[in-house]
Amino acid sequence: MYELWIANKNYSSWSLRPWVLMTTLGIPFEERQVPFGRGSNWDSFRAFSPSGTVPTLRDSDNVVWDSVGIAEYLAERHPGVWPGDPAARAWARCAAAEMHSSFGTLRSRCPMSCGTRVELTEIPPELERDVARIDEIWNQGLGRFGGSFLAGSDFTAVDAFFAPVAFRIQGYGLKLGDVASAYATKLLELPAMKQWYEAALAEAWREPGHEEEIAATGRLVLDLRRPVQP
Repeated sequence: MYELWIANKNYSSWSLRPWVLMTTLGIPFEERQVPFGRGSNWDSFRAFSPSGTVPTLRDSDNVVWDSVGIAEYLAERHPGVWPGDPAARAWARCAAAEMHSSFGTLRSRCPMSCGTRVELTEIPPELERDVARIDEIWNQGLGRFGGSFLAGSDFTAVDAFFAPVAFRIQGYGLKLGDVASAYATKLLELPAMKQWYEAALAEAWREPGHEEEIAATGRLVLDLRRPVQP
């Protein structure tokens, strides 16, 4: 059986992508969780990941250490990871690759924290541009392929790659148009997303670096996470 190595569910947007993909598609795996430590996690994560990062998929002697690589590895072995229609599949791969490599301001200004709600101090033009591009991509996929997911009627890898954005929209009150907002809500209501969210709230870990990043973005108005034990 596959082993999927992830970090804290509250913080790790990269870990969420293959996790929600495999869970939603019913691809069995054993979860291996190693929480983030302060500063570099190179030494601890190198025990299972050549790059010292998460997520990492291990399949017997095969090690796949990047979320795009994981999606492609799974697509060679399981149906439904990418859309069957060639046009939808090409679009989905491009949109997922853009999410993987872009949106730096969104990542830095709105770090994923499933259990907190933050009122942003400011929304710089670069963040507005990232959010507008998300809105554009989502409207394009939903309109072009005629389904309730980005590339058609079924949840595929492109939806998994944008799943962390739904938590960021919820956590920071980011504004999208009606169509994109409804899609974000749909993602949050998926059984796998609810499962991840509940597990994130139950975590008692706090990593100071991530907490400092969240605090720097604005005013914390709500923290729904399990309290840290003294």
